[in-house]
Amino acid sequence: MDRIAAALGDAARWRIVELLAERPRSVGELAELTGLRQPQTSKHLQTLARAGLVTVFPLGQRRVHALEAQPLAALAGRLRELAEATEGHAGERDVVARYRAAIDRESAAADRDRWADGRSFAFERLLPGPPEVVWRHWAEPDLLVSWWVPPSMTITACVLEPRAGGRVLLGYRDADAEYHSEGRVLVAEEPAHLVFDLAVTGPASFTGHYDLRIEPGAGGTKLRLGLEITATTVDAVPFIAGIEPGWQQVLDHLADVLTERRA
Repeated sequence: MDRIAAALGDAARWRIVELLAERPRSVGELAELTGLRQPQTSKHLQTLARAGLVTVFPLGQRRVHALEAQPLAALAGRLRELAEATEGHAGERDVVARYRAAIDRESAAADRDRWADGRSFAFERLLPGPPEVVWRHWAEPDLLVSWWVPPSMTITACVLEPRAGGRVLLGYRDADAEYHSEGRVLVAEEPAHLVFDLAVTGPASFTGHYDLRIEPGAGGTKLRLGLEITATTVDAVPFIAGIEPGWQQVLDHLADVLTERRA
């Protein structure tokens, strides 16, 4: 497949394939129709032949080249698979597009430090399992690390001590950068209520005040998460823009983890 894609990645060879799709042709005819010199045409045909796309038929003094349908059909099948996979993950592309649009909006508003102070967000989920299990996924490090960043990122540090004054620590990275946040627990009432502050460190910083409530719901556990931000720096635009899509992804991740553990 790699050889086929590489062979078709040249405009001249693509034109030769189009011409051969109509009928077998000689080197001279192909050179005339493409405007290439015969030596160039021969080299392109050799490349197509090595990829299995073209078969050469010596006919006396002439050499006629014919296109093979099977490699093209295989390529078409692979392209269909890629298109279907892309369509199946269209939601993830939409998240990136919304994030890009949010960065543009926030960049226009970020004209000074503390520009986004007081901004609040609210998230809700109906999660599988009882409140005690959901609480454990916030309070126990091994469970917390299983969901507390989007699947595309890797956690490097993760602590949430479920007691007043307990530490909160979150470090994670993607292929391009590392991020670090730290804070303190303010309220911990197992298994129903957890309040903590968490501040992103570095120049692009802000502090989030998180208020988590967990209660029985119809067929599972109702989770409500409130978030208010303070101490916003101008450089925090990407973080502020990413709060809504990021937490939606993270809570979806938590729901998936809880569902898998019940299966």
